[in-house]
Amino acid sequence: MAVKRSGASRAATCCCIAAFLTACGGSGGTRGFPTVGIPPVTGAPPLQKLACDDSMKSRFAPDAATAVLMVKAFKKGDALLLTGTASPSTPVAQNDLCFVKLNVGPGNPGVADASSTSAGIGIEIWLPTAANWNKRIHVKGGGGWAGGTQGTLTGITPNSGSAGSASETAGVEGAVSATTDTGHAVSNGSFAMNPDGTVNTVLWKDFSGRGIHEMAVKTKALAKAYYGEDAKYAYWNGFSTGGRQGLKEAQANPADFDGILAGAPANNWTKFITTELYPQIVVQRDLAGVSITAAQHTSVSNAAINACDVVGGVHLGYVPDPAACRYDPTTDAAVICSADGGTNATAGCVTPAQALAFNKFWYGQTANGAVPNPAADNGFAAATAASQKWYGLARGSSLMGLAGATPFPISSDMVALELQDPTIATPSFLNATGNGADGWKSLTYPQLANAWDRGVALQTAFANINTDSADLSAFRDRKGKLISYHGLADTLIPPQGTINYYSRVATQMGGVAATQGFYRLYLVPGMGHGFSNGTSNASANPPLPTNAQLYELLTAWVERGIEPPVRVEATTLASASFPVVKSRPLCLYPLKANYTSGDPNLAASYTCS
Repeated sequence: MAVKRSGASRAATCCCIAAFLTACGGSGGTRGFPTVGIPPVTGAPPLQKLACDDSMKSRFAPDAATAVLMVKAFKKGDALLLTGTASPSTPVAQNDLCFVKLNVGPGNPGVADASSTSAGIGIEIWLPTAANWNKRIHVKGGGGWAGGTQGTLTGITPNSGSAGSASETAGVEGAVSATTDTGHAVSNGSFAMNPDGTVNTVLWKDFSGRGIHEMAVKTKALAKAYYGEDAKYAYWNGFSTGGRQGLKEAQANPADFDGILAGAPANNWTKFITTELYPQIVVQRDLAGVSITAAQHTSVSNAAINACDVVGGVHLGYVPDPAACRYDPTTDAAVICSADGGTNATAGCVTPAQALAFNKFWYGQTANGAVPNPAADNGFAAATAASQKWYGLARGSSLMGLAGATPFPISSDMVALELQDPTIATPSFLNATGNGADGWKSLTYPQLANAWDRGVALQTAFANINTDSADLSAFRDRKGKLISYHGLADTLIPPQGTINYYSRVATQMGGVAATQGFYRLYLVPGMGHGFSNGTSNASANPPLPTNAQLYELLTAWVERGIEPPVRVEATTLASASFPVVKSRPLCLYPLKANYTSGDPNLAASYTCS
């Protein structure tokens, strides 16, 4: 249910507007920040910096659409909560901080508490003390549908997934940080449909791009008003939806950020999310609605890993190069049930129809449910084949999030929005026309293909949510820097989509070498949807980078001109379960790690070529 936000302070005093016009998007300096000019000699005293108290509600008025909802000072060690009683798990302030909630209208009027009703874009901003500020802005992206509690008076957004929490960034790093609900509080796609079933173009616009742009503009303005000076650098840090948001900023608002870290970006939004429902349609149409069990998934996916993970005579436990993996369970007697002519008599055995279903999961959506022989096309090409609507997940990655007992909710929401029929979604999707009723179960292959096509055709109404423009010339020309990374065992977003996008950008921007001057991509074998093992093999323990490691590469590139290296070393963390530390180079795309000699589980045994 949407939470209505207070409209108080929307008509706040405007005496300070002129002082903040530049900070809200006026002419900028070399990095897209407003130039700090010398005030005219008028005899007027300089403006007083904002205090961390309720006076900010009347004194911070960058435009008529922006209202300060709350200001709260936290001391180091204070529990970070607005209501209720702290528990041992309640995060605490890592340093003295000023916490500010903003609302940026106009929102979307409608029935009170309806999912499609919004008071505006909620933004939370964390400001370290002046003494602790490192002169950076470092904001965080959202996840999923990117709704949240930013616009409420009762909740604090706890974290930003793989990018970490904004409060910790402000408290530990010393950077001003922020998050946004992109215009809605609900956690599913209900906000994006009007009560009559039509497209809610207002909230699609806020979700797709306006919410993140307003967060960038207002965070810069508030920092300048609070500290009395502009930030030197601004950074975006997001994963999944947050990765897509970072790409949107580079494409549509290239002056907002100097550096962007975009992990597993959820661009190509309608394409890959519609395809996320494809495994469920395969189950319904080919397997009579009986889902693959966890044991069957482990059996077949681990067999794929075992067939494709050998380097230097050693099984790595994860697939290092999914593009080269063409494992076909339909020809592997070791996974086929003995009753069907195979040699597997365990609960993890599969029928020939189920084995073929795995090939469909891995290949990705086709218009009629067909799948080519993996020996000829394993679905991992940089550009989709004519028969392929979009990519599937890589062999060896965990499929249970998409092919398990229930669909990934965003996928059924998205298909309901494309076909403008709420009943297609799961019951959590609420709308006056009719709530979700699991109508996705009856979809045929051609009907899902039609939904995919509708998603592309509706890009204007969806505010270009696909975020797939290959023209990054404005971002490049403003000296912006972009680092993207994607796990090759991602369990939700096929990494092939990121490879596809990077290849298109390189084609448009003058080739790979020219593109690498401002945009670099790293692919991470074995990494899932987050900094974790994404494979079906619980013992894989692949070497992974950290968000902090990649962020440091970005800041060094922006602030000191140090280019991210051709190879970045990823390591495992020693633990009781995995005492042996492994390492591996992550090679600058399109280079790959090639084994030379030595221990295949050590980075020194590889070259990037």
